[in-house]
Amino acid sequence: METHSSNLIPLCKVPSGKCDTVCIFGTGDFGRSLAFKMLQCGYAVVFGSRAPQASGLLPKGAEVLTHREAAKRSPIVFLAVHREHYSFLNDLTDVLEEKVLVDVSNNLKWNQYPETNAEYLAQLVPGAKVIKAFNTVSAWALQSGTLDASKQVFVCGDDSTSKQMVMDISRSLGLSPLDQGSLLAAREIQNNKTSPFEIVSAWRSDSYIALGILGFFFYVLLGITSLPSVSNAVNWREFRFVQSKLGYLTLVLCTGHALIFGWNKFLNASQYKWYLPPPYMISLVIPCIVLAFKLILITPCLDRTITRIRQGWERSSKSPKMAQHENGETEMKAMV
Repeated sequence: METHSSNLIPLCKVPSGKCDTVCIFGTGDFGRSLAFKMLQCGYAVVFGSRAPQASGLLPKGAEVLTHREAAKRSPIVFLAVHREHYSFLNDLTDVLEEKVLVDVSNNLKWNQYPETNAEYLAQLVPGAKVIKAFNTVSAWALQSGTLDASKQVFVCGDDSTSKQMVMDISRSLGLSPLDQGSLLAAREIQNNKTSPFEIVSAWRSDSYIALGILGFFFYVLLGITSLPSVSNAVNWREFRFVQSKLGYLTLVLCTGHALIFGWNKFLNASQYKWYLPPPYMISLVIPCIVLAFKLILITPCLDRTITRIRQGWERSSKSPKMAQHENGETEMKAMV
């Protein structure tokens, strides 16, 4: 048995009279993110693992036990493993009797199996109360506080008391549970799965802020190196690197910052007041043209020639033999 010490301060209190210990089968990304969020909200979390001693990178404050020992510690079990690994549940049918078993899984394809994962669990562990929930919430959303992602949690199951328990946990995590009815609705919920890459706003806002901060930092750095007191203290190569290489990097970052800000607004006709583009579109014209020409000039065929010209190379209009022949004739005339 392995116990991690924790100094986490609960963000909210667990409702009195409700489940205060949660069991999670699976130590993957989603299982760890769900445990992290529950620990923040004041729940005690116990992981069920095949190898408790080898489990690492788990949130501090979580306890790691075997599947059987962990299931005995909580009335509710979150199953955060893929369907291909459900076979270990065959040996736990007795300890999962009358337990609330929450299926949070999704398949790689729609209608990949004849029955949904939740219905398959109900057949595999007939004594458990199977609930389908949390499959539309990503691990990223749980870790980031779900500020930029969907907070809706679709819940379905045949036991109303078990559904209410799962919905109470969802509310305590800051999510919005929606009762979808019996377990027959699991197929619709499973087909409406949400991928982190489908939540555009989840990474768009972070990218927008990150590019803006980096662009501003390099812009200030360029301004500082342009001061006479600073430029005189560096050699020519250092000054050229800062003004050229970092200059283009700053232009790329700031242009990307503006592009993410606009995103797909150019497709919206309401953005074109008086048939004129908005200011951010106009401000992107010159940077995009400069970057397009720079992209052309850094191609090997052009960059090699430009580098030679900068080094003083000049193209000769006459071949070396003709130049040598003319030089020989000039010397003969000079001798005569």
